[in-house]
Formats: sequence, C-alpha cells, structure tokens
Amino acid sequence: MELVYASILVGAGLLVVSIFTSLIAFRIGAPLLLLFLAVGVLAGQTGVSVGPPGTAYLIGSTALAVILFDSGFQTPIQSYRTAAAPALVLSVLGTALTTAVLGVAAAWLFGLDWPLAFLLAAIVSSTDAAAVFFLLRVGGIHIRDRVRSTLEIESGTNDPVAIFLVVTLVEAIGAERVWDLAGLSSFFLLQIGGGIAFGIAGGFLILAVVNRVRLDPGLYPVVTLALALFVFASANVLGGSGFLAAYVAGLVAGNQPMQGAHVMRRFQSGLTWLSQIVMFVTLGLMASPADFPRLLPEASALAAVLIFVARPLAVWVCLLPFRFTRQEAAFIAWVGLRGAVSILLALVPILSGVATGSTMFDAIFLVVVISLLVQGWTVRPLARRLGLIVPPRSGPVERLELDLPGLRELELVTYTIRPDSPVGRGQRLPRWARPSLIEREGQMVTVHSARGLRPGDRLYIFTPPARLPLLDKLFAGSRPIADDDRVFFGDFSLRPDTTVGALAEMYGLPLKVEQMGRPVGDLLRDAYGDAVEPGDRVLMGAVEIIARKVEGGRVTEVGLAMEPTPPPRIPLFQSPAEIRRAAASALRRLRVRRPRRKARKDG
Repeated sequence: MELVYASILVGAGLLVVSIFTSLIAFRIGAPLLLLFLAVGVLAGQTGVSVGPPGTAYLIGSTALAVILFDSGFQTPIQSYRTAAAPALVLSVLGTALTTAVLGVAAAWLFGLDWPLAFLLAAIVSSTDAAAVFFLLRVGGIHIRDRVRSTLEIESGTNDPVAIFLVVTLVEAIGAERVWDLAGLSSFFLLQIGGGIAFGIAGGFLILAVVNRVRLDPGLYPVVTLALALFVFASANVLGGSGFLAAYVAGLVAGNQPMQGAHVMRRFQSGLTWLSQIVMFVTLGLMASPADFPRLLPEASALAAVLIFVARPLAVWVCLLPFRFTRQEAAFIAWVGLRGAVSILLALVPILSGVATGSTMFDAIFLVVVISLLVQGWTVRPLARRLGLIVPPRSGPVERLELDLPGLRELELVTYTIRPDSPVGRGQRLPRWARPSLIEREGQMVTVHSARGLRPGDRLYIFTPPARLPLLDKLFAGSRPIADDDRVFFGDFSLRPDTTVGALAEMYGLPLKVEQMGRPVGDLLRDAYGDAVEPGDRVLMGAVEIIARKVEGGRVTEVGLAMEPTPPPRIPLFQSPAEIRRAAASALRRLRVRRPRRKARKDG
C-alpha cells in the first residue's frame, strides 16, 4: 500500500512541478513542451521510473490520441477549403522526401546500415501535432489563415505516413515479412482508409450519442472522451491508423451542432493540457542522459540536416504547385517541429527487439530537443520578420456561453458591453443580434424598457453557434468593425438595385421565377421594413444578402456572403427527402465556386 501511495505522490508532484514550470516558460518565451521533457529527464535521474517501454508507449499513445481528437475538434472545416490540398501533399509526399534525405545523412553520420538509417529518419520525419498546435494556438501567434491551416492539417494527418514507414522498416529489419509492392500498397491504404473510415463513423457516433441520449450533463464530456478512445483503439486493432481516426472523429464531431459543445471544449482544453504534460514527462523518463554526450555531435549534425536541408527541400517541392510566397514557404519549413510523436515512435524499435533500439532512442531524443530549442524558440520572431503575423479578427470579449438542454441549434450567450467596443461606441445592433434580456446595475430589464444600451450592460442573446464570430466583432474591445470587413459584411459589395435574376445567373442559384426581376435590396426591406440596419442578413439559397450601408432607412450598399451563417446541418439519421435536399444543396454550392473566383478577378 505504501508503494501505491508513494507512486501517486510522485505522479502528482511531477504534475504540479510541470504546471508551475509553465510560468517560467511564458515569462522567458521558452518552448513549454521542452520544459515538460526536462522535468521528466530530471525526475528519471532521481530514480523515478515509468516501467518497461511498453508502459510508456501505452501512456504516450493514449495521451496523443486525446490531443489529436481535440485538435480535430477545434479545427474549423473552413480550414480544409483553403489548405487541404497543400497540407495533404506535404503530409504524404513531404514525409517521404524528408525520410529519404535524412536517411542518407543518418547512414553517413552514425555509420548505420541502410535499413537502420532510413528507420531512424522515418521516426523523425513527421511534424509533431502537439508542438505545432500548442505554438500556433496557445502561443498567441496570429498567422495568416492559409499558412496556419496548412501547418495544422499537415501535423494532424502525417502520423500515419510515418507509422507506415517505421512499421515497414522494422519488419524488414527483423525479416518478419517479405514485403512486395502490392503488400506495401495495401498496408498503406488500409492505414489511411481505415483511419478515415473509423474517424468518420466515430464522429457521427459521438454526435448521435451526445445529441440523442439523455445523460447527466456532467457525463457528456466523459462519454465523448470514452468514444474517442474507443474509435482510436478500434481502428488500431483492425489495421487502420488510430491516430488519424481520432483526429477525423474530432473534426467531424466538432464541426456539427452538438449539445453542450462549449462545455466539452472547456473540458477537453484541460484534458489536452494534462495529456501533453503526462506524455512529455513520461517520454522524458525513458531517456538516458548518460549517453547524451557520446551521441550529441552526430545528433546535432542530423538535426541540422533536418532543419536546414531535408525539411526545407520537402516543403519547397510539395508547395511549388500551390503558389505560396517565399516567406510563407520558409515559415512552413521552419515550423516543422519534432516532438512527442518522434520520441513515441522511437520506442517501436525497442519493443520490436532491434539491436540498436536504445541508442536510436537517445539519438532521436536529442534531435527532438534540438528541434524544440532552435525552431520552437524562434517561431514568433521569424513570423514577425517574415511579415506573416496578422492582427486578431476581434479584440478581447467578455462572453459566457450557457447550455440549453435539448436545443443544440441555439446557444444562450451573454456579452458585457465594453466602452471601447463597437456597441459601446454607439454602433446599433443588427436585428439578428438583439438581446432577449439585459442586466443593468443588478436589475433585469427588457430591450424595450432599457431605452438604449450602455457600457457595462450584460446582454443575453440566443444565437446559432456559427454566428458567434460575428457577435464577437460587435462586442470586441478596441477594434471597430471596418466597412470592408468580409466576415461581418460579406465577401463582395453589390448595388441594391442588382436584380435577383442577375445574381442567380452569376452564381448559379436556383431561385423562383417570380423573384428574378426584384432588386436584392427589396429582400432586406421585405424582411425588416424601414427598420433595416447595417449587418442585417437574409438567407437566399446558397448565399446570404447583408445590409452594408443604410441611409434614412434605405439600403444603399449590399454585401454578399458566399458561406452563409449558420451553416446547413449534415443530415444524420433523418428522412430520405432531407438527405436528397442536402445533397442537392451541396452540389449547388460546388457550382458557385468558379464564378466566385471570376468575381474576385473582375473586382
């Protein structure tokens, strides 16, 4: 019993030390994940042990599955529309090219046979999702959307490629299987296809359970986590990529209306922090610092080849067709951080009985440390020097989200009006943003009896979750809404006398014949009468008509949003007629993309 309590005491102590270490990291700008590794290494020197390598691999794999699920859950599907192609090419071809270049260097530096050299290279070939998501999301760096999305999608999807290469090379070294081209292809397709299939099915399963099964509210985050780990384990058992399945399941579930989604996001945020700490500390315990001086010269040289040759070359080749600027490609190449995935995969040779497995683990550990030191410490200065940092789309907001049992299409949010926000400076609220109730000086008042809004008022607003970014702009401090703000006022500007027919012909919208001759401004007047205000919106087929400018109750400029809010729901377990209508709507949305690019060119 004393040993059990002592183990709990040591584990809790390491966790507390790691958490308070984050204060140092934020103060000096150090890569926080590197400090978690350092805590594990130092604890290992005092005699603390995690047990055999298999235990460390189990803990690390489980923690990484949780991190990847949350990464997918927090990734908006819009990111894939702007960066899916370059990111996926980089995750597959880029990982293979990195392995090829780095394998040659490893064979020369460490004097390894070719299979062992390429195995070492494959282990450090993938970009680490935990490190990339932490630096880009938690680190407070606001990068251009296309660059950030490319890095996030690549880091979340390249693990199956690295795992495929590692498993193939380990089995080839052990002569457990004679691989042919057909066998390699089927194994790779099973990893990718199985991971995607299990992820999609798992995401819909999570949605069905959370939205349809009545549980105690505190159990929804727990059952979501349990199902995510079930998807991860099932995919692995049946030959697919469990890491990819966890990421895709989070992506599917996080981009659909879900009961209590904001509660789950808060729960998963804390759980992801815990998983990162546990994973990095555990892997740090597996290192052997006594061997570091002997391996440091070769490991440093290999890290230099990775950072300055292999990764930049792979990025340049993969992104060449996608017209990234030189600065964007340079930044993507630099943020190819190595982290827990590489250390986790370094346990595979040890578990498989490869003779040089322990030495390889320590060498890879050093490469990861050097990557986090050199690249992780310089991400922000490099982004600023390359001109890739953009201001946040909105300033600070004071928002509280409240769950509405049984109403997953709507959320009740409360905003406190800041004096320096657009609303605090006198901008009127569009009709869709009108509050249901106002709290003023401790008293609840209705909208009609409030006689205007004041700084300090707390507003209670029912809204679809997709409109939260628009509300944030209204209530954000220090950032007025510009007239050309595309998120709030639409992608394009139109004259209010533009006919519905002309708009339908330009964008392929299937509208009623009797509407064709009407000006688009009339649609806003029909909906709001003489009370139309800037920001008022009307959904028309696959686009949204927005009042940009209003003078004397008359719309003088109209905005057009190509991706309306709220987005259509994916029909899950609904009638065949609803599924057919949703499919037809999706086809119409595909047809408007080409005219959209033409409109940008003409404008």
